[in-house]
Amino acid sequence: MSWYYDFEPQKPIETDKGIKARSKRGDFVKNWWASRWLAAMERVMDRGRLQRGRSYARKGQVLSLTEAAGQITAQVQGSRRTPYKVQITLKPLPETSWQTVLAALAERPYFVAQLLAGEMPQEIEEAFHAVRLDLFPGRAELKQDCNCPDWADVCKHLAAVHYILAERFDEDPFLLFRLRGKSQADILAALGTTSSVAGEEAVPEYQAAPSLTVDLTNFWQPGPELADFAVTITGPTSPYPILTRLGEPDFLPEQRWLKANYDRVTELALDLVRELVENDTVATAALE
Repeated sequence: MSWYYDFEPQKPIETDKGIKARSKRGDFVKNWWASRWLAAMERVMDRGRLQRGRSYARKGQVLSLTEAAGQITAQVQGSRRTPYKVQITLKPLPETSWQTVLAALAERPYFVAQLLAGEMPQEIEEAFHAVRLDLFPGRAELKQDCNCPDWADVCKHLAAVHYILAERFDEDPFLLFRLRGKSQADILAALGTTSSVAGEEAVPEYQAAPSLTVDLTNFWQPGPELADFAVTITGPTSPYPILTRLGEPDFLPEQRWLKANYDRVTELALDLVRELVENDTVATAALE
């Protein structure tokens, strides 16, 4: 970026037109995928620029941030009157790679359920790694640039943009997919489902209400649909989903103790369900 190795921090011009980070202190993000994005950036930055970038983000020095075609473009108000221009470009995955990844994701229904809920399952990285790909870009796949006079690879202006971008990731995990070359609609369609976000909600078929006299006559009688009602309880489709999502607890550094108890509780719960189903089947047969 800069050729000035004696660059010293300067106070930025204050503005009330910028994007202020929601975080006022402490952690910037809540979800694991946004934390991963920040962690990658923080590993290559020195502490001083990191702190100034965080301060810039919280003060609203990032004037704009736009996303388009795998690229983030932003303007950051620094110490000069003209805002600095920042660009972050990700290398999109080739279409053949996406097809391989989507085929792997389609084999795991709980991935689809979490994506529909606006969450990114933590095990999704395993699906990418299984086909020798990475969801999060490495340094070679990430091009960053700022026209400020700072010499560092990642200056405070870039850091500020990364913090605001991480908050966007926190709200919308599909942003990372878009930067990698696939929209939410593309992914959900490839996984055999649709998203209400895309504006394609199914309209339920209209059914006329039964007449009042019929309703009163049969009010205390079960309808024919009750015979078709059934509940099936099975074990989790992925091992230890809660532990995987929440991570290692502070009070118990080794998850193997919790995993053993989770296995036992799951086994007892399923045995209880089977017993209840068997007893209900016997009771129903006796009544008939």
